[in-house]
Amino acid sequence: MTTYKEHIAELMKNPEFKQAWDATEGEYQAMRALMIARQETGISQKELSSKSNVPQKTISMIEGGNTNTTVNTLAKIAKGLGRELKIEFV
Repeated sequence: MTTYKEHIAELMKNPEFKQAWDATEGEYQAMRALMIARQETGISQKELSSKSNVPQKTISMIEGGNTNTTVNTLAKIAKGLGRELKIEFV
């Protein structure tokens, strides 16, 4: 049985898969970071919506990987979580 990381490493050998993966990596990172932060904070999407003034549907779409959101929206969400938005180029 292979691990998730091993499976992805194998898939990355396919140039078409790698191109598609790279094209969505930023969205995936935003989605994952939001889900983790919200879980750590212990609030629902509805509560976060109220605290951040961002529609619950938008939060759901970000967490589901179904939208390419703006930095402004992510900053509002971060504030609603009581956190700061940090963007890095690595």
